[in-house]
Amino acid sequence: MNIKDIQGIIKDFENSVLTSLELEMDNFKIRLSKQTSQSQPVTVVSTSPVQNQEQTIPNIPSSSHICVPVKSPLVGTYFASSTPTGEPFVQVGQRIKKGDVVCIVEAMKIMNEITAPCSGIVERIDVINGQVVGYDQVLITIHTGEGRGE
Repeated sequence: MNIKDIQGIIKDFENSVLTSLELEMDNFKIRLSKQTSQSQPVTVVSTSPVQNQEQTIPNIPSSSHICVPVKSPLVGTYFASSTPTGEPFVQVGQRIKKGDVVCIVEAMKIMNEITAPCSGIVERIDVINGQVVGYDQVLITIHTGEGRGE
């Protein structure tokens, strides 16, 4: 299945009366859902094949810190660096500042830089390089340092 096929499925889904759709073929899985209100965009919840590469900072009690998700503002392809062989913009455990570029989401040959909404430490990278991501999907989780005595 290629990107044109996926775009066709999404377009047909948007024009249908369906509120959710899940399709699985070989090593590919896509789940779409939409609000009943026409003003809400289609949300691609997950795509596969996905390898779980979730990374976390050790020794952070989950109940005592504030995490801020960095979400994709559009459907596209996630890239961790600006070039295929380049260093990633961020790594787990790295301290970042508000406005720093954390990744790129490519859509229709346009590279969209995604910036950090706050300062903190990268706690998790929730997707893998080259993965198709959906609107509002969490890409990276930032620990703000609040609630940890920082």
